Amino acid sequence: MPLIQHSDKLFIGGTWITPDGTGHIEVRSPATEEVIGQVPAASRLDVDRAVAAARHAFDDGPWPLLSFAERAGYLRHAAKCLRDSEERLAQITTAESGIPITQTRIQCTRPATILDYYAELGESLEQEERRTGATTTVTVRREPVGVAGIITPWNAPAALAHFSLGPALLAGCTIVLKTPAEAPLHGHALAEIYESAGLPAGVLNVLAADRQVSAALSEHPDVDKISFTGSSATGRRIAATCAENLTRITLELGGKSAAIILDDADVDATMPGLGIAATQNNCEACVGQTRILAPRHRYQEIVDAFTAELDKKRVGDPHDPQTDIGPLISAAQRDRCESYIKLGVEEGATLARSGGRPAELVTGHYVQPAVFTHVDNGMRIAQEEVFGPVFVIIPFDGDDDAVRIANASAYGLSGTVWTSDRARGMEIARRVRTGNFGVNTFGLEINSPFGGFKKSGIGRQLGREGLDAYFEFKSIHEPLIG
Repeated sequence: MPLIQHSDKLFIGGTWITPDGTGHIEVRSPATEEVIGQVPAASRLDVDRAVAAARHAFDDGPWPLLSFAERAGYLRHAAKCLRDSEERLAQITTAESGIPITQTRIQCTRPATILDYYAELGESLEQEERRTGATTTVTVRREPVGVAGIITPWNAPAALAHFSLGPALLAGCTIVLKTPAEAPLHGHALAEIYESAGLPAGVLNVLAADRQVSAALSEHPDVDKISFTGSSATGRRIAATCAENLTRITLELGGKSAAIILDDADVDATMPGLGIAATQNNCEACVGQTRILAPRHRYQEIVDAFTAELDKKRVGDPHDPQTDIGPLISAAQRDRCESYIKLGVEEGATLARSGGRPAELVTGHYVQPAVFTHVDNGMRIAQEEVFGPVFVIIPFDGDDDAVRIANASAYGLSGTVWTSDRARGMEIARRVRTGNFGVNTFGLEINSPFGGFKKSGIGRQLGREGLDAYFEFKSIHEPLIG
């Protein structure tokens, strides 16, 4: 595979600058294991420079002083630039992450859609609202929180970056975007796209770094807000670091979501939708439906149907439009996945679908989907996030038991219920403690808040709620008149 991107510059302060050091991040294809590109590895000094540029753009630049409507105009133009580059972004994302091209093409339409959504909000949003209190008249004012550090993951990277970029830009924040070392090439492309969109200098700064250097962003005293998407373990460390400076945070973290198949479900109609919800992003998705809950008296029927659905999924070259599941991001992630398959056997579950490496794919980090049956919800394979194609099917007895099992988890990000009775499904949805839930579908809408309960995160992205996360609200009091 030829090099798709080679860069030796960082985008800081509205221009491409030489990094502090000479280190670089080498990017290998998860499918071929060949080098496909490299970007500079930012140092702590580079983080300081990026934060300083964002701080200057916020404290002394025009961006936070513009009206919402004026910033919405920039977002509209950036959305157009993104649309012009969607295929390029999709190809880069597939090459560096291994996510099938049919999925990255969908993912890479979302950045422009998100910007347009927030632009539309901005075109009608008032910065100040007058309220009459008991003793004063109050002006409630929205002001941008300041410099925002946005730390993004390697799965659906361009789309997930915009869950934070869209509202932060509209609010008037300036930004340091830290892209993942595992898949940084899309970040360089985003910097080029936003450069062409003409944002004022320093409003958006982009760099890639390893975990040690990335910590400098969340620790930085001149950063007012951190938005992090990633594992719960890393989220805990970031939250502890941000607490030192009382830095505002939004954390979108891990999940171990339950898909509840009720006893009245049409199994044949359920499986196509559940199959997508379970295997999207090569099963490297925090919202993945990896715990399948089946009524005991229909258990084997559902086991057979789900494994048959997985048999339809083609594992292979992510650039092939016929591929459903590509390689995992790295050899380490493949090894982690295989260690959980071994663990499930040791815990006493039955391996109904093997999950081995495909014999015909001699290179690449491929793992066939594995299905465990006769699983107790207390097993580690039922409780811990694998971030790979390992599924457990757990029996339940009645709706109350299904809800109990679904809620018996440290996580609370997503979930689904599958039923022929919509009202019954809605009742289940109201009882499962997750931030995102689907009734006979798996959904995520830009105009609605997204985030998790429990260890799946703090705060919300998307929707009006996601925009509020980038504001400080000020109350200005005046004497009542008359």
